[in-house]
Amino acid sequence: MLVVNFHAFPEAMPGGFIGVDIFFVISGFLITGIIVREIDQRRFGLAAFYNRRIRRIFPALIVVLLATLVLGWLWMLPAAYAQLSADVFASAAFFSNIALLLQSGYFDIESGKKPLLHLWSLGIEEQFYLFWPLILLLIARLRLSIPVAASIIGVASFVLNVALIGSNPVATFYLPFTRAWELLAGAALACSWSQINQTIVASNLRAGAGLLLIAAAAVVLDTKSAFPGWWAVLPVAGAALLVSAPAAWCSRVLLASRPLVWIGLISYPLYLWHWPLLVFFGIIKFEPLTLSERELILLLSAVLAWLTYWLVETPFRSNRASPLRILSLCSGMALIAVAGGVVVHGRGFDFRLPLEIREMAAVPVQASRWRVHDRLLDLSHELSFADSCVDRDRRPLIFVWGDSTAAALMPGLRKAQQTRDFGIAQFTSNSCVPALNVDVAGTPNCRAINDKVLSLARKIRPDIVVLHGTWEKYFDQVAETVAALKQQTNARVVVLGAVPVWKRGLPNEVLRYFLLHERLISERSDRAEPDWTAAVLRAKLAPSGAEFISAWDAMCDAGGCLTRIGETARDISASDQVHLTEKGSEFLIGSIVDRLLGEQAAPSGKPR
Repeated sequence: MLVVNFHAFPEAMPGGFIGVDIFFVISGFLITGIIVREIDQRRFGLAAFYNRRIRRIFPALIVVLLATLVLGWLWMLPAAYAQLSADVFASAAFFSNIALLLQSGYFDIESGKKPLLHLWSLGIEEQFYLFWPLILLLIARLRLSIPVAASIIGVASFVLNVALIGSNPVATFYLPFTRAWELLAGAALACSWSQINQTIVASNLRAGAGLLLIAAAAVVLDTKSAFPGWWAVLPVAGAALLVSAPAAWCSRVLLASRPLVWIGLISYPLYLWHWPLLVFFGIIKFEPLTLSERELILLLSAVLAWLTYWLVETPFRSNRASPLRILSLCSGMALIAVAGGVVVHGRGFDFRLPLEIREMAAVPVQASRWRVHDRLLDLSHELSFADSCVDRDRRPLIFVWGDSTAAALMPGLRKAQQTRDFGIAQFTSNSCVPALNVDVAGTPNCRAINDKVLSLARKIRPDIVVLHGTWEKYFDQVAETVAALKQQTNARVVVLGAVPVWKRGLPNEVLRYFLLHERLISERSDRAEPDWTAAVLRAKLAPSGAEFISAWDAMCDAGGCLTRIGETARDISASDQVHLTEKGSEFLIGSIVDRLLGEQAAPSGKPR
C-alpha cells in the first residue's frame, strides 16, 4: 500500500518507496523460516524450493510482461519500445535491477516513462534466493549458528551500503550486495524466533515502536534522501519489530482484518499491475494524469490483480506441481524473454509507423554543436570552462549565459554569424539557471559556477549579455543578476524568455497527432504550455533597464507554436520538452538576431 500510493500520489506519500524495504524484511523472514524448518527436518531440497518459487513468481509476471509488450506495440515509438522490450528481457531473466543501473544519464528517458521500473525489487529478491538457500545448507552442514551467520553477512552488507551511498548512490540502490542486509534482517528474526518475548505488553511495545519508525520514514524521507544508506534502518527496523509481535493488538485486529488480508492476497499482482498502468495511461493521454484518473487506475489495478490472483495464480499454486506445469511456466518465461530480445533486435519494430513519423518522433537531443564538457558543463564533475569559449578579437561580443536550453541557441547563433559580424562567448551549465545567489536542487555547484561566470563577464567585458534558461522561479534573483551585470560590465543585458514547453515532449506530440489523425503534425500546434513567465519577467526587469525578448512570441502565434520547419525529421523544432533542435535554434535566432544586436553590427558582406 505504501509503494502503490507513493507511485500514484507522490506528493501525499513522499517516502512511500520504503514499502519495498518492508517487503524485503517480510520476504526474508517467511522464506528463511520455511527453509530452516525443512533443513532441521531433513526434508529440504533445492529442486522443490525453486519449484515453489517458479509457481509463486512466474504466472502473474508472465501475464503482466505480455500485456506490457502488447501495450508498448500499440502506443510506443520504436526507440522507446525497443527500450521497453530490453527491460522485458531483463525482467524475465530477473536482472532488471542491473539493467536499470546501466540506464542512468542526463538525457535518459525519465523513470516515469519506464513501465517496468518497479521490477528492480523482484530482481534483487530472486538474486538473493539464488544463493541464500545454498549458503544455509553450507551453514547447516558445517554445524554453524544460522542466526550468527545471517547477522555477520547482514552487517557486512549494511556496511557496504553505508560506504557506497555517498560515492555511488544509484549502484547502492540497485545492487543485491547493498540490499541483502534487509532480507537478512528478516532471516535473522526468523532464526531467533524462540528467544523473542511474546507477551501482550512486550508485543504491543515492539509493534508500536515499529509502526512509529515506519510512519516516520514515510513522512520524513523523499526521493532526494540518500537512500538506502543509514535511512533504511528506519523501515527495516520498523518492519522487523512489527513482524516480531504477532500478539500485538495492531497485528491481531488491524492487520488481520478482512480488507487488509484481501489486499495481502492480491499484493503481488497488484504490485505488478499498478505501475505499468500508471505509465501507459500517461503515455496514451500525452498529459499528466489528474488525481481522479490516478484513483481510477488504482481501482483498475486492484480489479486486474484480483482476476490475476483468481484465474492465474491460484490454479498454479493450489494444484500439484507436476513437471509439465513447471516446464510450461519456464517455457513461457523464456518465450517472453525471447520476444523482448526479438523486438530489441528489430529496433522496436519501426515498420509500425511511416518513415517520416518515426524519424521525426524519435529525433535525438542534438547536442553535437553545444560544445558539451567545455562550454556546456556537467556540474557534478566539471567546474572549468575551456579557453575556446570566447571568440577572441570579434566585436560586438554576445555573451551567452544559461543552462542547456541556452546551449541549444548555439546552432542558430553560429548560423547568424554567416551573415552578420559578431563574436560569441558561451558559458552554460546543465540545469543551472543564470541567476546569482541561487542553489538549484539536484544541481551541485550552481551558485559557485554563476559567481565564476559573472567574474568572467567582468574580465571579458562583452558588448551584449544574453541570459536564457528555464525560469519558472528565481525571478528576483534574475533581476539582481541583471543589475550586477550592468554595474560591473556596462554591457547591454538581454533576457530571452522561455521557449515553448511541450508537456510530453514535441516528439511525443508528433506520435500523438499521427495516432489520432494518421498524418504528420501540422506546422503549428496549440499543445505547448502558455508562457506565464513572460509577464512576471517583464515586470521584474523593468526597473533594471534590461531588455526582454520573448522566445514564445517568436515561435508562436494565434495558430499555435511552431512544430516543424519542413517535412523531415531534422525540421522538427524541439527534441524534447524544451531543447530546440538545430532547425528550431536557427529559426528562433533568425527571428530575433536584429533585436539582439541592435545597432552594434552591420551585415558582414560575405559568408563566414
